[in-house]
Amino acid sequence: MKPNKYKEKFGCLTATRRVWAVASIHGEADALMALHDKISGRWEHGDRIVYLGNYLGRGSKIKEVLDELLSFRINRLCLPGMIPEDIVYLRGAQEEIWRSLLQLQLAPQPADVLDWMVANDVGHSLAAYGESPDEVRKYIREGILAMAKWTNRLREKIRSYPGHNDIFIALRRAAYTENGELLFVHAGLDPALPVIEQNDSFWWGNNKFDDIKAPYYGFQRVIRGFEKRHEGVTETPYTVTLDGGSGFGGTLETACFNLDGKIVDQVSITT
Repeated sequence: MKPNKYKEKFGCLTATRRVWAVASIHGEADALMALHDKISGRWEHGDRIVYLGNYLGRGSKIKEVLDELLSFRINRLCLPGMIPEDIVYLRGAQEEIWRSLLQLQLAPQPADVLDWMVANDVGHSLAAYGESPDEVRKYIREGILAMAKWTNRLREKIRSYPGHNDIFIALRRAAYTENGELLFVHAGLDPALPVIEQNDSFWWGNNKFDDIKAPYYGFQRVIRGFEKRHEGVTETPYTVTLDGGSGFGGTLETACFNLDGKIVDQVSITT
């Protein structure tokens, strides 16, 4: 992939020695702060960081998670040689749900769509910004114009918190090191398709991720940050899954990779 052509969709990490990958956070702000403290003490020149999605969706400190992401970004950008592109935020399933929620008035069956979203934890994200599913249902009953007014109100609430909307705008589908050594995704991919042709597999995953038995399109390793079984850090020769169940009573995981795809450091924080 040519970095300039796809920079709006994919993060490209340049001049990289190592990459820290942070698994799904799910509203666990305290664990994220503790994780950042650990990373700070182990950071080396040439390190980069990729957050693998699901900042929202569970827990009571979703806004605090976004604030902490912004704070650590500022902290890292103060280091010599760091540029904004060295810090990448991937869109997770929760952020994909959130994006769809902000366009709910366009859905053909908005009540059914909202029910599905609530079943997949959007209620926690709504509560973080002072909203509730029952409130949304009221606007759905009133029709498309009422829903449009509500989504615009929610957008304004997001913008009222400095930097929150900037994170949502900056979300990328995947990230990779510039010479194609490492690929970072949220929940999975279809190994039969190149990166630029992937679609929902990025956010919802599939059982094909476990079928990767050779370098995927030349990448030494594919690293993902969400897996529904939350089995911790699991490795195969060509893939790594980081998901200790943050937000589900488990751990928040991060691993640091060199360009050979080997884990050279690892931090686990109990949530």
